[in-house]
Formats: sequence, structure tokens, C-alpha cells
Amino acid sequence: MLKINNLYKHFGSLVAVNNLSMSVNKGETVVIMGPSGCGKSTAIRAINRLIEPDGGSIFLDGTDVTLLSEEELRGVRKRIGFVFQQFNLIGRLTAVENVMLGLVMDGLKREEAYEKSLAALQKVGLDQVVDHRPSQLSGGQQQRVGIARALAYEPDLMLWDEPTASLDPMLVREVLVVMEELARVRETTMLVVTHEIAFALHVADRIVLMDKGSIVESGAPHRVFVNPVSDVGRRYKELIEYQLNTSSRTLAGERIAS
Repeated sequence: MLKINNLYKHFGSLVAVNNLSMSVNKGETVVIMGPSGCGKSTAIRAINRLIEPDGGSIFLDGTDVTLLSEEELRGVRKRIGFVFQQFNLIGRLTAVENVMLGLVMDGLKREEAYEKSLAALQKVGLDQVVDHRPSQLSGGQQQRVGIARALAYEPDLMLWDEPTASLDPMLVREVLVVMEELARVRETTMLVVTHEIAFALHVADRIVLMDKGSIVESGAPHRVFVNPVSDVGRRYKELIEYQLNTSSRTLAGERIAS
């Protein structure tokens, strides 16, 4: 479905993405991970040309996105849902109005746009707050409105750029639950940039590890995190082991105290 060949992007003297090649199959959930500044977000934003690549090709169902005109690109972007770190909601609009705005601007009748938006909000568990404005919603709820806004287009491909990065840790789980359900039912192909290890272990069909603009390792979660071959993979393995050991010691202490 998605095939990236030799993607390259630089900002001045900084090479952000260095000849990256990868593919994502229809219905697959692929998670991109790596240290901050490794090029994850730049790579995913280049797919629908929110960032213009300096080299390489990006094929969506056989069409090279990098060669499209602005008008052609607008059509392709309707097939690609994008969930950002920031919520980017309009404060004066209700949740359902935020979701339906893009549909109406694209020419869909308001009645049909409203029905699609209600269905999308229901998918993310917000059917009880459709008339609430962003100021009346928690951060997690606002991000779920952003997810519904992307889902309303019924996209073939969903791109997620660290969707929990701006959330309080207490609110992260409600967004991850929505993402896990979408991955489970496989209604859309998903490419996710995240630091959430538990989510990646539980949901991803494949993990792609990046470092310094390049892919350094790729494979099933149980292989990448259990028998890593890259330095980044080994650091993730150590982090997982540390978290497990810390949890075990905490549980042991609680049993002794009780």
C-alpha cells in the first residue's frame, strides 16, 4: 500500500532523514520508534508532504506522491488521516463542528458531514460530548476529537505523529485505548510515531527503529525488543527490563508491607 524509496530530507547542514526506505502493507500497524531528533516525525510528515522531501519517492497504491501537483495532492490527502501532537481544534466550534468542518469545506452537504462526524465521534467514545467546545473537554478528549476528525474521511492510511506527547500522563491511556481498538479492527492501515513502548508491544505488527535519520532495525516486536541487533534496540530492551524489575520490586514491597 505504502512504499518509501530512498527518502532524504535536510534542514541546512542537518540531515534529518537519510535515504530511508520502507513499506507498509494494507491493514498493517507499523510503529516507528527511536530517540528524539532521529527523524521519525520528519519522515512521517513527508508522506503527505506536510514537509517537502529533498529526494526519494513515496508511493501510495502505486502513485508517487512526490510528483503530484497541489490539486492532485489535496485529493490524496483525503485518503490519509493525520493525527498531530497538538490538538489544533477551533475553540469557538463544538466537537462535532470541529470534525465536520473539513468535510463541509470539501463540498460535502452539511447533513451528510454531520452524520459522518457523529459516527466518527462515536468510534472514539465521545458521542456524549458532541456539543461541547474544546474548553469543556479534557486533553485526552480533545485529542480524541482530533482522531475523529481524521477518521471522518474514512482514510485508507492513518498517520500518527506522537499523538500522546502533549498529554498529561494520566490522560495518555484513553487515547491509546482508541488507537488499540482501531488497530484491532484493522479498519485502516496505521503508521505510528510514538515513544509508548507498551502500546508498541501490544499493538504493532512491526517495529521500525530509527537513529540519526536512518532505519537501524525492523521486525516483529518480540524479536526487536527481545533479541535486538542495533544499539537503539538494545537500549529499548534495557529500558523494558528496568521497568519490569522496578514493577516487580514495587509489588514485592507492597506484599511485604501488607
